[in-house]
Amino acid sequence: MTVVERRAARVLLVDSAGRALLLKGTDPARSGTSWWFTPGGGLEVGETPAQGAARELFEEVGLQVDPVELGESFWRHVTEFSYDGRRYRQDQDFFVLRVPEWQVDTAGMDAEETATITAHRWWSADEIEASSESIFPVELPGLLRRIS
Repeated sequence: MTVVERRAARVLLVDSAGRALLLKGTDPARSGTSWWFTPGGGLEVGETPAQGAARELFEEVGLQVDPVELGESFWRHVTEFSYDGRRYRQDQDFFVLRVPEWQVDTAGMDAEETATITAHRWWSADEIEASSESIFPVELPGLLRRIS
């Protein structure tokens, strides 16, 4: 199977209680499969990671920020996964954005996001570690503690 190489940017959106906002996604090719993940996604042609992260944050949770507010990425990670019958190798930058609180607005999601992102929730590092659900990246509890 061909592997699709792509660059991505993700945002660790952290509230005043130190919890991260995660989205719950499903795979159209694998019924019953779900996982939690940080807002973000693939970069568009010509986008910097900060620009892509800001765009994805607005599309997926309705929070509009200037890419400059995201600063430099604090972590870079390469992951491999399958989605909708394709294999991906994704080189991704993670940014941190702190907010006192945020009410998610999904009006900016595209059709695929609307069909496959089924929930959102704020998670503490302890809740992530105690959960039996699939949560990515697996390093997330340590990352949350590192930035606290």
